[in-house]
Amino acid sequence: MTVTSRESWRRRDTLMTDTTPVQRVAELLKDFRFAMFTTRNAEGRLVSHPLTVQEAEFDGDLWFLVSKSATLVLDAQADERVGVSLSSNDSWVSLSGTAELVDDPAKVRELWSPTVEAWFTNGPDDPEVGLLKFTAESAEYWDSPGGKIASLFSFVKSKITGEPYEGENETVELPQR
Repeated sequence: MTVTSRESWRRRDTLMTDTTPVQRVAELLKDFRFAMFTTRNAEGRLVSHPLTVQEAEFDGDLWFLVSKSATLVLDAQADERVGVSLSSNDSWVSLSGTAELVDDPAKVRELWSPTVEAWFTNGPDDPEVGLLKFTAESAEYWDSPGGKIASLFSFVKSKITGEPYEGENETVELPQR
């Protein structure tokens, strides 16, 4: 695992002593419900697609329920190298890795929820339901711990003191399984 810091963001020592960078990525991902899944289309252009993250526990993989005929699936089958980005008011994560369509009806049922039925009204056994597995190879995250008030305070402090905005930024090479 390789970790690099960006000079414009400062590492918070208390966070780094309590968790490893990989654990920190996993913690941040728990807060995200939606992701932008980026593929390269047939013309070679980057295209992003909104998807709902189906699992809260990050172990290096993210799972998405998709239509097997969706453009993003066709793009990922042509070029498995993809990106996933997630954001909230005070944290951002960018993942790069590979994607594959997996045939696992038991996993589809495990991840199934009433929300998914809005897109797949015939239930988890609908032949159009696809299981897209994203395997992360690296991650970069930016975090401004403490929420909006702490972020605002840090911004004002930066403007008054001339010191850089205090946040956390890491690039993490994730262990390959």
